[in-house]
Amino acid sequence: MKTLFWLQTGACGGDSLAILSAEAPSFEQLFSSYGIELLWHPSLSHAPMKRHDELLEEIASGAQKLDILCIEGSIITAPRGTGLFDSYRGRARMEIARTLAERADYVVAMGTCASFGGVHAAGPNPSDCIGLQFDHETPGGLFPPDWRSRADMPVINIAGCPAHPHAMTQTLAAIAKGMPLRLDSLNRPSAFFSTLVHQGCTRNEYHEYDVEDVELGGRACLFFNLGCQGPLTQAVCNSDLWNGVNSKTRAGVPCFGCTAPTFPREADLFATAKIGDIPLRLPVGVERARYMAYKNLARAAAPARVQAKKMDV
Repeated sequence: MKTLFWLQTGACGGDSLAILSAEAPSFEQLFSSYGIELLWHPSLSHAPMKRHDELLEEIASGAQKLDILCIEGSIITAPRGTGLFDSYRGRARMEIARTLAERADYVVAMGTCASFGGVHAAGPNPSDCIGLQFDHETPGGLFPPDWRSRADMPVINIAGCPAHPHAMTQTLAAIAKGMPLRLDSLNRPSAFFSTLVHQGCTRNEYHEYDVEDVELGGRACLFFNLGCQGPLTQAVCNSDLWNGVNSKTRAGVPCFGCTAPTFPREADLFATAKIGDIPLRLPVGVERARYMAYKNLARAAAPARVQAKKMDV
């Protein structure tokens, strides 16, 4: 039996809401079928806060073992490094997080805020928010880059705003069953962050033929003009659909790149930054020198049905 304590710091609660829609496995199945005991969740536990306080003391003293610590939300360090802008009974939550993490076998950052700082760390960042082991893309947050949990693991970053439900439950299930976790350079589980949102997107054919929308509401590609980060963002949104039915791009909304350490980018989310006519950031693996020549040829070769689909909106 693996014990799990869920701590919310500077968070909106979106990851807690998202995990409730998981199906394979569901959040409930983690406890009924995967041998996880939920010690505490701020929204789902029915015990009084007195029990929460007792658990903090028992974990800190070693009387209660803690296998998995899930932290949801940015680490608020203001004012002046005290963290008291986000406190509980006069104690900074960043210190509570640090104490629990030192006792945990695994520490899991649920969402981009806990992983990298996220929305709350966007400029001007008045609360001096950081992630658990990253500050945006820079290694080192609440914990230094070489910090390791009791199981000799760095903080496991399940990025997303919110994180994908199955990225959360399947990672927890793997930990509970003792399965190895392969992490990428940002300490994200590779199983969920090695493919692009672009893969599986229903607008791919339009992208390949450079049939691009210039305003929202169409059926063509959103990358060239409307800020879509799908060709640049590692996530499973289009290969493992949300609630089994949809994703941002399928609903006609650009991917905002919410699993990236630089999210949210300091720019118009619905516009593509360009140098002249060429996007400033090109799809992964594309050489800038050849990009426009390829696009011009592709546009000229676009089948009539592709053009017709764009116009039939």
